[in-house]
Amino acid sequence: MNNNLANIKKSIFFLNKNDCIAIPTETVYGLAANAYSSKAAKKIYALKKRPKNNPSIVHYSGLNQLKKDCELNKDFFILYKKFCPGPITFVLKLKKGSRISKIVTNNKKTVAVRFPKNKLTQKLLKFLNYPLAAPSANISTNISPVSAEDVKEEFGKKIKFILNDGVSKIGLESTIISLVKKPEILRYGGIEIEKINKTLKKKIKFKSKKNKILVPGQGRVHYSPHIPIRLNAKNPFEGEAYLLIKKRKLKNKNYFYLTKNKNLKEAGKKLYKMLRLIKKLKYKKISVEKIPKKGLGITINDRLNRAAK
Repeated sequence: MNNNLANIKKSIFFLNKNDCIAIPTETVYGLAANAYSSKAAKKIYALKKRPKNNPSIVHYSGLNQLKKDCELNKDFFILYKKFCPGPITFVLKLKKGSRISKIVTNNKKTVAVRFPKNKLTQKLLKFLNYPLAAPSANISTNISPVSAEDVKEEFGKKIKFILNDGVSKIGLESTIISLVKKPEILRYGGIEIEKINKTLKKKIKFKSKKNKILVPGQGRVHYSPHIPIRLNAKNPFEGEAYLLIKKRKLKNKNYFYLTKNKNLKEAGKKLYKMLRLIKKLKYKKISVEKIPKKGLGITINDRLNRAAK
């Protein structure tokens, strides 16, 4: 359903019935439902086949709504002012009176929250008197969806309603930062760590917990086309699809460009689209040209490493 008030009202109808719908965000499309309703949250997890120990990100319209659920601090307000709305997620302490479903938080005393930049979803959130739990709108471990067509491809008739606002502008999930104690990066994402460091005027470390999922995107296998992926490849082997970030003189049908001039922002936006295309073309293996481990290249490498597991 396209971007208009009538379709926003239809989406509200489904959400108020504790149903799941797909919504657009600037990062990827999300599978959304009432974050205060355990009945609604259960439907998200069942539809996605999502492990119960994997908490979901909760999407808010603004600070007034968030203050009812979470404890806020100085670092939060600095980052909020700089990056919100946008592709950054904050892990915060829950207030005792918070109504957020324990299914959404996996019974934790913390919750991951963000403020999406997509105008259509912003409009939707302002009409609601509850925030939306909205993990990516795909089957768990699959490639994240960056268009309404991707969502339809994942779920078919199992999903009742998709709010369509074209292709996601960033195409990579949000950066997740914990502000529960000292700031820690828990997931690489659409905002480079260098920008966060500059804003907070301190160097934030990346925290990795092996075999323990604290927030979305920490699963060992994730974002995957479920095809073998070979990283840092100088050339493709026979039969491999080859993902590139720099233009080659040769023109081969198995060449798939994320960008032709090492533009990492463009490469991030096209990553999931290209992985889906390669799978549709029935390639059995993928090789990937070396991608610089700087800026958004760190996020792209993170996604490819998890996809390759």
